[in-house]
Amino acid sequence: MSQTLEEVVAAPIRGQSRRRSAIEAGANVVVGYLVAVTANYFVLPAFGYMVTVQDSFTIGLAFTAISMLRSYVLRRLFNRFDA
Repeated sequence: MSQTLEEVVAAPIRGQSRRRSAIEAGANVVVGYLVAVTANYFVLPAFGYMVTVQDSFTIGLAFTAISMLRSYVLRRLFNRFDA
């Protein structure tokens, strides 16, 4: 039995499983970290800050931790307001 586009759009959206959410969150963190490391390595020298690959990894780790904390706090605040 195939559904029409209207039926698919109108259907209630099921939430992700906890496992799927954890996989998505992990992928988001890994990709974000790699983007941060790459950006640090190429962007910071443009502003006069010479960084090594090790510096770039360390700076990326610090900003990733800050980003994870920010995301968690905002998610908890939004969940509190939705309750």
